[in-house]
Amino acid sequence: MKTATISVAALLLGLAHSQANAQQVTRGELEYLDSCAVCHGLEGKGDGPLADELQKRPADLTIISRETGRFPYWRVFAIIDGRYIVPGHGAREMPVWGQQFIEGDVKTYGPSGGAIVTQERIHELTGYIESLQR
Repeated sequence: MKTATISVAALLLGLAHSQANAQQVTRGELEYLDSCAVCHGLEGKGDGPLADELQKRPADLTIISRETGRFPYWRVFAIIDGRYIVPGHGAREMPVWGQQFIEGDVKTYGPSGGAIVTQERIHELTGYIESLQR
């Protein structure tokens, strides 16, 4: 019986440790890892596995604030969303994430709910990129 109690305690301790680690990963980081890291790299330095396959190397997301000392939150949000960027400003290899996100979100949450969820996903992602600034 004592062995069973120790095993259960070890299992519970392991589960608690897993939950603590899972809570340290934000929704923005998960979105980044799912949507952005393949090009921008795990640390946001533009060195993801597909970076060399693109015509233009992905941006180093860790130095966005370097020029002005402030993170241009709404500019980064708009670039990620991509649905409102003026086409005359040049082509972009980066996907229009706002359009890609909303298609699935509308199917899951309906038109109004999907728009809200898509906006929140982009906010979470923008906030995570802000946290990468060095």
